[in-house]
Amino acid sequence: MESRKGNTAPKKIAIQGYEGCFHQEAAQYYYGKQVEVIPCDSFRDVVKVASDKKISDGGIMAIENTIAGSILPNYNLLQKSKLKIVGEVYLLIRQNLMVSIGVPLEDIKEVHSHPMAIQQCFKFLDEYNWKLVETEDTALSARKLSKSKSPHVAVIASKLAAEIYDLELIAPNIHTLKNNYTRFLILNREEDVVDIPDANKASIYFHTDNSKGSLAKVLNKINEVDINLSKLQSFPIPGSDWKYSFHADMEFDSRDKFELALDLIRPLTEELRINGIYRKGKTI
Repeated sequence: MESRKGNTAPKKIAIQGYEGCFHQEAAQYYYGKQVEVIPCDSFRDVVKVASDKKISDGGIMAIENTIAGSILPNYNLLQKSKLKIVGEVYLLIRQNLMVSIGVPLEDIKEVHSHPMAIQQCFKFLDEYNWKLVETEDTALSARKLSKSKSPHVAVIASKLAAEIYDLELIAPNIHTLKNNYTRFLILNREEDVVDIPDANKASIYFHTDNSKGSLAKVLNKINEVDINLSKLQSFPIPGSDWKYSFHADMEFDSRDKFELALDLIRPLTEELRINGIYRKGKTI
């Protein structure tokens, strides 16, 4: 566990969603159970709050999922911000069915949750003749149930949501695909970033002149120094004629190799920026 526990006050971290959401689970894994989260309505708000040192110590933002793929708008938000990546968390998404305490399975008539969570649990849900109600957030559904205490409504949400809102977890791990991970980026303000001696991963942003073979030349140079390119995401450059920029995640066993790679590819790019140098996250 990559907890940042100590004698200092708990970190205040901006997250997207309500208390009990998967962003909060990721925050607790990285910073420890004592972390204070600042719920935000949107990822844009996460960036805004995380950038303000008066109200937060940084933020956490989902960036990709093994089922849904990359969250492209979040890459764009990252590029436009002055936040840096200082860590990452790969969180196994476990969907659970929960009810008000004492409600039996046979009394359920409706299941409320975010449409993605519902889709992830169709195999389980198809066994019952329940009305499926789509909502804006899994944790919000849990919060509403905790207030209404409806004897005929169940929600799909995280185990943390059940704990926070005092709900009974009546059917755990009801998701169909058991290998569903979301990658979360740990973000901090550039002026607050400290060097991580054992860093073995970096995220960079670059674009070339888009001439024939220009991207291949960059990738070849990265390969030459034995660096694993674990992610390459392209984006159209606004206002250009079909020109693209790239986000690349690079894994290495030596900081010197990474620095050498930068030296080799810098002359081949029109812009090169480091979004973060950090430790590779572990799946949990």
